[in-house]
Amino acid sequence: MNLGPLASISKSSLALGLLSASIVILLTTAFVRLPGAHAGSAGVSAQPATYLPSISDMMIGTIQPRHERIWRAEQAGNWNLAAYELGNLRGAFGRLGRAHPMEQGTPFPDMIESVIQKPLGDLKDAIDRRDDADFGKAYDELSDACNSCHQALNHGTIVIGRPAGPSQSDLIFDKAGR
Repeated sequence: MNLGPLASISKSSLALGLLSASIVILLTTAFVRLPGAHAGSAGVSAQPATYLPSISDMMIGTIQPRHERIWRAEQAGNWNLAAYELGNLRGAFGRLGRAHPMEQGTPFPDMIESVIQKPLGDLKDAIDRRDDADFGKAYDELSDACNSCHQALNHGTIVIGRPAGPSQSDLIFDKAGR
């Protein structure tokens, strides 16, 4: 059999070359599939990092918008939306406490519940009765409770109150669910 340019290669050299190529292919395949085996990843897990929003992220992204929506819904006379957002607010506080079980050496879920339990209950009662005066009082009590927690956690520069000016939301408060 004429191997052309390969004729000068001995059988042992050819076998050694094929064996070497096979080993390189096997090692390359194993290397690519191993978690953390990529260059520059020594000691780094192949699992993606889990994002845990900070307390501030959760306050700005979930708590504050719901607090404001409750106010705006009541102002528009949309009691159903106010009740809905109140439920969402309670749920958001629950998720905040589960995400951050301790804050400054204090069980955070307990702190949250002790601060908001009464104001949220009063707000629910006012919404259920559709009582504007009691709603305003309960809303202010909830805002004061939030501010007391901010003070206790050394974030007293964050002061919550009644929304002023137009909403920056695209939610229509005065149309649905009356």
